Amino acid sequence: MSTLAGPEPAALAPPSPARGGDDRTAFLREFLRDPFTVAAVTPSGRPLADLVTATVPHDGAPLVVELGPGTGAFTAAVQRRLAGRGRHLAVEINARFAARLAARYPGVDVEVADARGLRGVLARRGHGRADVIVSGLPWAAFAPDRQDDLLDAVTGGLAPHGAFTTFAYTHTRWAPPARRLRRALRSRFEEVVLSRTVWANLPPAFVYYCRRPRTPAQAAAGGPPPVEPAA
Repeated sequence: MSTLAGPEPAALAPPSPARGGDDRTAFLREFLRDPFTVAAVTPSGRPLADLVTATVPHDGAPLVVELGPGTGAFTAAVQRRLAGRGRHLAVEINARFAARLAARYPGVDVEVADARGLRGVLARRGHGRADVIVSGLPWAAFAPDRQDDLLDAVTGGLAPHGAFTTFAYTHTRWAPPARRLRRALRSRFEEVVLSRTVWANLPPAFVYYCRRPRTPAQAAAGGPPPVEPAA
């Protein structure tokens, strides 16, 4: 997968150990406040962030939408790849995370909103459909109806040529919520590819790369995806 050449801008340098500690503390604090929304006790690491954001083009001026950015692990990776090009919209339901994000990355357009309302967010900002949607949302923590609503918002807000990426933890790969997510992704996208496992992440994780979103009519016409065998 392509990466940007040349040195990173100073403003996008990796967080210092102190800042990383601050992010971990903030993440844990928000998890304790609302475990069903945050659903993780530590932010993702840079190796996972680099894989998740690999679909961000290294040229042109794309519109990149980030769902559930938290403290900004994926935000930093998106900004590195954009290197001042395009537009970067982050949709975060937690107001405290959003405030930290806006202060740290003034070039990112941050909106406090539920990702299920993505089409409305895009319209308010004067944007069309996104070229890339990157998600840090905790899918395994969501009830089936909410999962469906979020994925419908993603496919509704993504351009036909666009790409959607999200991640899951390896140890949950065969749990019912994760298997349901794979079926839901395959019913909504013509192409769903899984990455290698990122063992350096805590906990280890992998990435879903989803391309060519189907319309609701196309998804219905295609019928349900095959049921995976039990592990």
